[in-house]
Amino acid sequence: MSPLRVALVASARFPLRQPFPGGLEAHTWQLATRLRERGHHVTVFGGRGSDPALGVRELPGLPTLSAHARADVSMPAEWFLAEHHAYLSLMLDLARTGRDYDVVHNNSLHYLPVAMADTLPVRLLTTLHTPPTPWLESAVALAPGTSSFAAVSRATARQWRGTVEAPVVPNGVDTAFWTPGPGGGVPVWSGRIVPEKGPVEAILAARRAGTGLRLAGPTPDARFFREQVAPLLGDGIEHVGHLDHTDLVRLVGSASVAVISPCWDEPYGLVVAEALACGTPVAGFDRGALPELLDDTCGVLARPGDVDGLAAAITAAARLDRAAARRRAVGTCSVETMVDGYERRYRELA
Repeated sequence: MSPLRVALVASARFPLRQPFPGGLEAHTWQLATRLRERGHHVTVFGGRGSDPALGVRELPGLPTLSAHARADVSMPAEWFLAEHHAYLSLMLDLARTGRDYDVVHNNSLHYLPVAMADTLPVRLLTTLHTPPTPWLESAVALAPGTSSFAAVSRATARQWRGTVEAPVVPNGVDTAFWTPGPGGGVPVWSGRIVPEKGPVEAILAARRAGTGLRLAGPTPDARFFREQVAPLLGDGIEHVGHLDHTDLVRLVGSASVAVISPCWDEPYGLVVAEALACGTPVAGFDRGALPELLDDTCGVLARPGDVDGLAAAITAAARLDRAAARRRAVGTCSVETMVDGYERRYRELA
């Protein structure tokens, strides 16, 4: 089949580069890279400072605003206005140049690409990477006929069902990169260190289990880290920093258990797939997409928010077969399956 011309719309706020700010950026980088390896022509629109190998067309920053505009009572937070300007500029540009592509694939969480889909001369596919948010749900509810959707998990598709029907294209990880490690070491927690990811709950559970815990990830909420997380460090609880994926493979593969403790409905959870690919069983909260990714051979789930239950899950998960965890990743979480799914959606829309 002939190669496709794909415009990938990424985050305007964060760069697509290692160490990745979050799972959304890692996903978009992986998708762009794999599509190009299959011979497709991919143009990525994203944040400043992205991986030069992607050749990202950087979205514009906030223009200079007059003192009158800044002083107006309607002036929002600067980051909000900067994102609004970036995606407004992009959609106006794609309205003029969209025929250069067969499909535009929106991987941002912003409402404007959905709201302005009718201005494009080609179809817009939006992947729903998040539970419904007010701004995005409003745009999806009014989505024009040129919009199509996909959800990253069955759990996310169910949450959006009252607004839109979205076929599921599960996320995936490169199981040739995320390779099995020896295990047996201190449990690991990885991801953005923010309240909704549950690092405090993970620390408390690890203390009750007596196992220690190594946390890896960025700290975008400096106040939360300083006031809620830092006081809990020490005595076997360690923050090892924001690691690139090469270092994360070694860390996760060395751990006896990966602790996944979402305090929100995790849409997918790339950290779960990464852990399984490294042969590391998972102890987590039974929320969002985690029950879809895990079975009894590779994970133990506790009730959401149940720290004592999570402590027991850490102990139980450490006894699971690492080879079974790896098999689960290869069978259900591969990046090849994800890219196959998006290729099919692109050809349907093109």
